[in-house]
Amino acid sequence: MNDQTKVRGKFRIYLQWPVMLSALWILVTVAVSALDLRAGILVSAATVIYLAVSLGLYFTRRRALLSGMLECALQYSETQVRQLDELLVPYAVVDENGRLVWMNQEFSRVLEAGRNEPKTLMSIFPQITKEQLKTEGEIVTVHDVYGERSYRIDLRELAVDSEQESLEEPHHSLTAVCLSDETQILKYRQEINDQKMVAGLIYLDNYDEALESVEEVRRSLLIALIDRKINKYISSMNGIVKKLEKDKYFFAVKQQYMGKIQEDHFSILEEVKTVNIGNEMAVTLSIGIGMNGDSYSQNYEYARTAIDMALGRGGDQAVVKDSGKIQYYGGKAQQVEKTTRVKARVKAHALRELMEGKDRLLIMGHRMADIDSFGAAVGIYRIATALNKKANIVLNQVTSSVRPMMERFTESSDYPEDMFLKGEEAAALVDNTAMLVVVDVNRPSITDEPSLLKMVRTIVVLDHHRASSEVIDNAVLSYVEPYASSACEMVAEVLQYIADGIKVKAPEADAMYAGIVIDTQNFTNQTGVRTFEAAAFLRRSGADITRVRKLFRENMVDYQAKAEAVRNAQVYMDAFAISVCPSDGIESPTILGAQAANELLEIRGIKASVVLTLYNGVVYYSARSIDEVNVQVMMEKLGGGGHRTIAGAQIPDITLDDGISRLKDVIRQMVEEGQVS
Repeated sequence: MNDQTKVRGKFRIYLQWPVMLSALWILVTVAVSALDLRAGILVSAATVIYLAVSLGLYFTRRRALLSGMLECALQYSETQVRQLDELLVPYAVVDENGRLVWMNQEFSRVLEAGRNEPKTLMSIFPQITKEQLKTEGEIVTVHDVYGERSYRIDLRELAVDSEQESLEEPHHSLTAVCLSDETQILKYRQEINDQKMVAGLIYLDNYDEALESVEEVRRSLLIALIDRKINKYISSMNGIVKKLEKDKYFFAVKQQYMGKIQEDHFSILEEVKTVNIGNEMAVTLSIGIGMNGDSYSQNYEYARTAIDMALGRGGDQAVVKDSGKIQYYGGKAQQVEKTTRVKARVKAHALRELMEGKDRLLIMGHRMADIDSFGAAVGIYRIATALNKKANIVLNQVTSSVRPMMERFTESSDYPEDMFLKGEEAAALVDNTAMLVVVDVNRPSITDEPSLLKMVRTIVVLDHHRASSEVIDNAVLSYVEPYASSACEMVAEVLQYIADGIKVKAPEADAMYAGIVIDTQNFTNQTGVRTFEAAAFLRRSGADITRVRKLFRENMVDYQAKAEAVRNAQVYMDAFAISVCPSDGIESPTILGAQAANELLEIRGIKASVVLTLYNGVVYYSARSIDEVNVQVMMEKLGGGGHRTIAGAQIPDITLDDGISRLKDVIRQMVEEGQVS
């Protein structure tokens, strides 16, 4: 029984109660007649008159009363509809397909702003879907634009009572639509947002090196020209700039100019390189910007974080930290090698102080370790043993490229049996006296055993890859130098400063020398003076080139797989070599993929090469370039990272065809944005 039926029943009872009261009159008449016959006759006459009047009123006036009530209800309903129609808020009702069933005058005025008469709600507001119309009693809010106005659309499904629920007819739902014009609110909100102050820092990457490359009498002129470029750039946006140190600047601009800055990809990065008064080295700078923080001080902290990331990625770029989001711009120039070793000496002394306060050292590289990661770990192991500390190298999976080198340690009596441990075994040794050194990686997700990062309190990071948004943020000491050719080069330098008289054994020197050879592609890629100095130190320590070369020899199956990847390569957009490395029957297909990518760079006209490998349900990307393409930026768009000329990425649960399609989309986007020289 619905509410309407209940109301009718109550009204019927209300009309019948005088008739029902006649029963009481009859009982009174019987009682009076029993006491006095004449009085009973009088009461009986009165009862008959009362009953006749009650029945007469009930049958003659019922229809008039019901008609009056119905007329009142209709008038009330018409008043409701008229008020809803004249409501100042746009209101409409649509069916389950979005067709407009009814709309009030304000909603009609909104539609008059459009040229064509829309048939469905979705044609007016494309952001609305049919699924959103079924709100199940809840209010669903959608924001969209119609004409030149912005609206907030509130949707709520109406409860429709049907008296024919028992009939086999389809149920039709209706949804109420209410519009709120938020154009002015959004405008004021944007104006408030535009007036916010953005904090920024500018650091000159190679200030000392650039000054040394110019005559002394012209150095002040070079500095003045750089200052003028920076001041003019910031002043064009009505900002302020303050020189903090000889090579550091602070600036502040309104947030409304950030769109313009980002659209031209921080043109100051290229403008400052045009300053040339005889200096052999072009000046490059790094920019860090913080915005949308809770306060100005937090924006400044964001800027400091951003400039650290820009420097950690090799400089010559801008990093914008927008609250929790980070964006990168530039980074086209090759990293400048620092000729001074002061930083290496300072980091070495800091590392020694940390080691002396701990009893056990755990050393970990990245997942599926290559020879550079392995060699760097062995170098840290030598430092720990020289300081009389118990050390273990965490190595979960031994690749085919690492196994020959590793066997020189496992089969030698000079090294303990527990020199290499699985991740679970290492976790069992963690206590307050343990220290973790992470080499050749600064991203926690791709370390060999990520759980150790949460278990160990004292963590040290040594890496030569450019920093990304994902970093090991709980490290007490971080030594990340993108200019270095390899992690083995960095560890070789630390070895020379951390303590006197450390003697490196021949297998250890071979492992570290091999790491440098592999990462520099036989000293042809990203090598500097310090690279050769580190190699010379290792040669003096007993590294043998012939032994290392023999260890790099491949078996026939691996060589054929690499040749197959090179043979099947396709050239995309006349400059990018893309191929797939076979993985069936191959022990370490990702290593072969990287080697195949190196081989493809030898083809004339190829600016960058990318080889994909499907291994254990994950598509691995190995990207390589010489100098015209920043493959790190390319791989970051796929969730990876690395160096400007050597980078990679990993995407699980996709096919090789999907992987190639995503890669081509990224390449096309980079070409359109001018990120390819």
